[in-house]
Amino acid sequence: MWYRLHINIHMKTIQMTIDERLLRLVDKLSRARKTTRSAFIRDALEAEIRRQKIREEEARHIEGYARKPVAPGEFDVWIDEQDWGAA
Repeated sequence: MWYRLHINIHMKTIQMTIDERLLRLVDKLSRARKTTRSAFIRDALEAEIRRQKIREEEARHIEGYARKPVAPGEFDVWIDEQDWGAA
């Protein structure tokens, strides 16, 4: 099993409100992953923050290509470099 090492001496204790159904699910998954509730929630928050950053980057790429679309033939030099594996 993959374990993530959290080295952060500046941890803060917080209080949060969570409904019972969600708490049961968090506890069930925490036990299954042999981790603590806090570690599970930290990992879930970090994962969501990463997903949000990816969404923001994708939006910037979309905006950039909308402002400056790919020109015909712009990437033709790479066609011979593509390898799609065995057909």
